[in-house]
Amino acid sequence: MGTILLCRHGETSWNRDRRVQGWAPTELTERGREQATALATFLDAEYAVDRIVASDLERAAETARAVSRTTGAETTFDARWRERDFGRFQGLTYDDLFGTYPEYTLSEIGYAAAETTPESGESLLDMWKRVEGAFADLCAGLGPDETLAVIAHGGPLYAVTGDIKGLDVVAAVLDQEQGNCAVNEIRVEGDAGTTELVRGNVTSFLAEATTQENY
Repeated sequence: MGTILLCRHGETSWNRDRRVQGWAPTELTERGREQATALATFLDAEYAVDRIVASDLERAAETARAVSRTTGAETTFDARWRERDFGRFQGLTYDDLFGTYPEYTLSEIGYAAAETTPESGESLLDMWKRVEGAFADLCAGLGPDETLAVIAHGGPLYAVTGDIKGLDVVAAVLDQEQGNCAVNEIRVEGDAGTTELVRGNVTSFLAEATTQENY
């Protein structure tokens, strides 16, 4: 049996301003760095982290560096754990995006919105498949009693936890929450890689937990 700790990055200014980040090289705010430090302290106290895998986008990489400094675990980067690529919509506020382009609004359009691909970007379903492959590879390569921390983004967290819960893509996004630096503890058992979500969206270790938009 092994453990995967699926974590979100700390706050950025685009989180705070409710802007679509996608693959933007946004950095953590001062508050985000404090959150990353709190995450690192929590993981070090609660688990014996053996290694770290992170998205190569700066906000996740910066969070991973904080975890690595505290736990002593080495980090490798995997672009498959990136957030959804929103193409030309990157930088828009959510109000502007969904107000101008309602075809991307899951709460209004449903599954069809998950299939829609922005110019120079990827659909929500494309991101889902990318992350599913990355997670399957981690499960297959997880050693006995190994604890692996993954530092990623809201979208990938919704994809993995939603799949474990048996939710479709729409419910996985609309019916779950993942705050900045949230921790999801996933137990992986057996050769088949059976997964169980032990704890989800844990943010109690933060002085002030926040829930932000996915992207």
